[in-house]
Amino acid sequence: MNANTAPIKYIKERNQGIATLLAFALLPISGFATDIYIPSLPDMAAAINVSNVQVQLTLSIFLISYGVSQLFIGSVLDSFGRYKICLYSLLIFAVASIVIATSHNIYLIYFMRVIHGVTVGAIVVAKRAYFVDLFEGDQLKHYLSLFSIIWSTGPIVAPFIGGYLQTAFGWESNFYFLAGFAVVFALLEIVFSGETLRHFTDFQLKKITGIYAEMIKTTSFTLGIVMLGLAYCMVMVYNMTGPFIIEHHLNFSPVVAGYSSLFLGFAWMVGGFIGKATINKPFFRRLMINSLLQVAFVVLMMISLNFVSNLWSLIFFAFIIHVGAGYTFNNYFTFCLSKFPKNAGIAGGLTGGFTYVIVSFLSYGVVNLIPAKDERNLSHSYLIMILLSVLVMFIISRIRQKNEA
Repeated sequence: MNANTAPIKYIKERNQGIATLLAFALLPISGFATDIYIPSLPDMAAAINVSNVQVQLTLSIFLISYGVSQLFIGSVLDSFGRYKICLYSLLIFAVASIVIATSHNIYLIYFMRVIHGVTVGAIVVAKRAYFVDLFEGDQLKHYLSLFSIIWSTGPIVAPFIGGYLQTAFGWESNFYFLAGFAVVFALLEIVFSGETLRHFTDFQLKKITGIYAEMIKTTSFTLGIVMLGLAYCMVMVYNMTGPFIIEHHLNFSPVVAGYSSLFLGFAWMVGGFIGKATINKPFFRRLMINSLLQVAFVVLMMISLNFVSNLWSLIFFAFIIHVGAGYTFNNYFTFCLSKFPKNAGIAGGLTGGFTYVIVSFLSYGVVNLIPAKDERNLSHSYLIMILLSVLVMFIISRIRQKNEA
């Protein structure tokens, strides 16, 4: 089955420049969907009369559904096209956002967050494929190198906007903003964008499953995904606990929580830039040095709590640890995507999908084990994930030595 039986609206060459800008602008939508309401988490829990852990679960549910959707959506897009699936996903995302804003039922909100995850997965993977469809050679490499930098604008800008929306209008306004964002981009897509896939392929589940199995059996690839999950989990654990620490323990406003998340978003971007700058250095050596530096700083963070514990110390140590996490993510994302050049689309979906599944389960588990109470608990959460990263790095190093022997 393919899309050739229905009339197809292909992208017009004169609109390609604007359509490319729209594609870039939609890449950070996953960051907006997770981070815009982070400063609102404490007020959201109080407003709908649920526990902190229950409202934190809305993040985990989004990440699981976003991750799982990426495992299969690439194959669906190759069979049925990019444009219509992306357009319908934007509209469904908008409806789900309005339902969340008007509902005070946590279980209905959970279901809408599943829909958010699936639709965002379709939008992001479709827009990644847009560039591969239209560009090649050095131009394609240039655009692909901008992906992680542009994606990081979501976690930087979203909490900043969310903090002000929360203070001025309440937690619901974050989801009305997301709905408006999606509707505006859907209209722009209708006017300026179109289908970019020229050759539709049959949807062959058995063949796709075989490729997935081959990739998962490749130990270095699988452990690389685990490293990605651990790196992003450090950020997600802060996202789940930081607002409660800042607003409840340190008694600051949601705006301050938003500014703090904005600042830590820059840390992730800095880590990515350092990763690009050191790309020609020996891979395992630079990653192991980074992991050991993270261990050193989290130990310093724990020791410093005996002398000082305030917003500045919290953000200082979190910033350094998030730079290290961004560095790890940048290096291993490139490593995993380049592992299977003949199946880059499926490798990208598998990498992104499993990374977010790992992040969702691990971050929720850590938050349950070590509640969002204070800076000391956050340092313990960081320590667990950094030590796990060092262990995985050690295993990867041993496997590499064995293969070279």
